[in-house]
Amino acid sequence: MLYPVVMAGGSGTRLWPISRQLNPKQFLSFGNDSATLLQATLLRLDGLAIEAPLIICNEQHRFLAAEQLRQINIDNATIILEPCGRNTAPAIALAALCLAQQNPNAMMLVLAADHMIMDANAFQQAVVRAESLARDGLLVTFGVVPSYPETRYGYIERGDILDDNGFFVRRFVEKPDLVKAKSYVEDGNYLWNSGIFMFSAGRYLEELELLQPRILAACQRALLQGCCDLDFIRIDEEAFAECPGESIDYAVMEQTSAAAVVPLDAGWSDVGSWSALWAIYEKDKKGNVLQGDTLAQDCHNTYISSDSRLVAALGVSDLVVVETKDAVLVAHKDHTQDLEKIVEHLKNDKRHEHLNHCEVHRPWGSYDAVAQGKRYQVKRITVKPGARLSLQKHHHRAEHWVVVSGLARVTVGKRTMLLTENQSTYIPVGEIHCLENPGKIPLELIEVQSGSYLGEDDIVRLEDVYGRI
Repeated sequence: MLYPVVMAGGSGTRLWPISRQLNPKQFLSFGNDSATLLQATLLRLDGLAIEAPLIICNEQHRFLAAEQLRQINIDNATIILEPCGRNTAPAIALAALCLAQQNPNAMMLVLAADHMIMDANAFQQAVVRAESLARDGLLVTFGVVPSYPETRYGYIERGDILDDNGFFVRRFVEKPDLVKAKSYVEDGNYLWNSGIFMFSAGRYLEELELLQPRILAACQRALLQGCCDLDFIRIDEEAFAECPGESIDYAVMEQTSAAAVVPLDAGWSDVGSWSALWAIYEKDKKGNVLQGDTLAQDCHNTYISSDSRLVAALGVSDLVVVETKDAVLVAHKDHTQDLEKIVEHLKNDKRHEHLNHCEVHRPWGSYDAVAQGKRYQVKRITVKPGARLSLQKHHHRAEHWVVVSGLARVTVGKRTMLLTENQSTYIPVGEIHCLENPGKIPLELIEVQSGSYLGEDDIVRLEDVYGRI
């Protein structure tokens, strides 16, 4: 039995302003793709004999992950919530422990949720080859056949051939400088380290017990002291925080004597920067990648993306221009690796643009910030059929709701009413209220907030079906 284990943590700061802390790149779609990176990770497994996937994500992304799985008709996934980031070795250990409770021989295909793979068929063939080696007790990693000397990736030097399926790993190499990267590509025995793995749950736990017993013990305690919450497995935060934070490469793969590598030539990219995206997308005759409402005149080798308005560029080369509703990025392609510095500036200045988009997803639907001023804010709210917001109140703001389409069941104080298109209601400051969609179609309404403070933390939840505090 082959279980996909998808690591969906991370903040994706190098793809700002599209990727944000509360809506990072693994939950976004890029280019003309309708599927998000997380969804594409699972969809490219279609045709393989797989069991229900395990998803490992941050607690703050739990509803986003669950909704995206629902959209592609996956309703039997196990979602493990990390209360804090401890790197990949502990994350994979949590998944292995969960699977080993049912079957120690359960085969794990460990995937990152934020990779692009252009040739799904070639990827599946590599998975089949890796499974053959993993069933012999080896810990298999996938090494991408390099197409150019890349300095952003670690490399794997392949050793003796095992059979037609792969090789022993001779050594792992840290990210090289350009001279070394060129020599690795010319040598032909070096592969990019993809961060994709396959092994049985029991075999990984055996190696972890031998090489990193502290990690294993901490993960065992965290899982034992955790609990199930709705469709999620919550890990005990205090126990997990004591776990050493190590990558699987450093903790296990570089130290085990059972490491094997399967070459992967399938159009792989870790989508680690805007320049990486430019490299893999189809370009026009002048080397430009244009997405959304864009116009490029006399431009060369430029990436231009528009989310909400026309973006026009004239006579520029080697630039990345990315527009969203609340931020615009203009950068040279050679400097997009440094975007984390911009995000850090935004955090230090206590701005909100690193945190979320104007459109924010919630378990009940979403809201889009339309306009705001000193003492007012206007939002467009969409509530999914059958969903409801928490019973709540606000200390500093009043709200006026106007139904645009659909049916709303509104509770204000002790009164409950049904509102249809063009009907409205008013919620005074401090009044207990709730909003529900009892209909069969999405409910859309306009919310006008007014008051001295309009932050999202001015919500006192009295009752919530989604378990939020």
